[in-house]
Amino acid sequence: MSEESATQQGNKKLGFTLVVCVLIIAVTVALIFVINNTEPTAEKGGATRKSAALVSVVEVTRGEFRPVIVALGKVEPAREIILSPRVEGEVIEVAPNLIPGGFIDRDTTVLRLDPADFKNTLALRISEFSEAEAALAIEEGRRTVAEKEFALLNETIDDANRALVLREPQIASAKARVAAAQAAVDQAQLNLERTNIQVPFDAQVLDRSVNLGSQVSARASLARLVGVEEYWVTTTVPLRSLQWIDFPKSGSAASTARIRNRSAWQADVYREAKVVNLIGTVDAETRLARVLLTVADPLARTSDEPALILDTVLEVQIEGRALADVVRLERSHLRAGDTVWVKEDGKLSIRKVSVVFRDGTHAFISEGLNTGDLVVTTNLSVVADGIDLRDTAEVMEVDQE
Repeated sequence: MSEESATQQGNKKLGFTLVVCVLIIAVTVALIFVINNTEPTAEKGGATRKSAALVSVVEVTRGEFRPVIVALGKVEPAREIILSPRVEGEVIEVAPNLIPGGFIDRDTTVLRLDPADFKNTLALRISEFSEAEAALAIEEGRRTVAEKEFALLNETIDDANRALVLREPQIASAKARVAAAQAAVDQAQLNLERTNIQVPFDAQVLDRSVNLGSQVSARASLARLVGVEEYWVTTTVPLRSLQWIDFPKSGSAASTARIRNRSAWQADVYREAKVVNLIGTVDAETRLARVLLTVADPLARTSDEPALILDTVLEVQIEGRALADVVRLERSHLRAGDTVWVKEDGKLSIRKVSVVFRDGTHAFISEGLNTGDLVVTTNLSVVADGIDLRDTAEVMEVDQE
């Protein structure tokens, strides 16, 4: 085969290949066109679904509420004494209840000292008094005789000499000795009575430092007693809270309080207390105002309430002065900047409110909320006026249907 014929044959093969490629490309383009024109298209439905935040709400009411001022208080005795003798002697009798924790009624003799020496002293003073009275009687008799003798002499003398003649100075001296002897008798009688040591009020014994046979001196410490009629509770509150506490004045009642011991009593157990006074100084460390409260029958001798223990620290909840026409809202539902989230017509409304007072658990709002408003209690990740809200209670009703 010549070179020219070989070239012609190669050109034919190349032409055939090009035609096949063009046909393939044409078929491919045709298929793509057909597919694009016959693919189904998505159509919008007739209804759309809105996304709303699911929240819990609480309905609020305007009215009169009392704030509760929560503080810590220390239990202290209202009456406390160190029992001491006023004379010295040997202890010959000790009352059975004079033990730590024992109760003793008022005017009960709890200790007796040996009275023998005091009885002897009293007898001696009575004897001395009798002698003084006898000496006075003798002087009065002498004056009577002197008056008669002076009358018989019928002489005139000056007043100074007349007093000497009639023994007036001697009479005055004898009367003074009688008065001193009487005072000595009274003192001896008083010392004898003081050998019986009594309790001046209903009390509980905290400590005792004397026993049978002890030799005690005057003013020695025998026992520590506290009154059981009432205890004091001293608490501290912020100065700004004083305006909401009612202190006792003429014609007005004082604020009441509840005392709780969270560590020792059950959660629903408390004792009643009453505000007595504002102590006229602030606490040196905290710079808080000091308020005094009283608890009647602190040891619960006449009730089934729990007993108070001295020197313990308790929670004090003082009921403040009533606030009229306010909304009481939990503090956790009050948002930043004193704002409140309200569900209004299915949308979120962010309202600025005026807070009159805040206690430990609630905020008392005078403006910004009204009776019937639904306050949102759920925390939202996106907060903006007008976003859609759904109430969990409404969703539960739909699901039940």
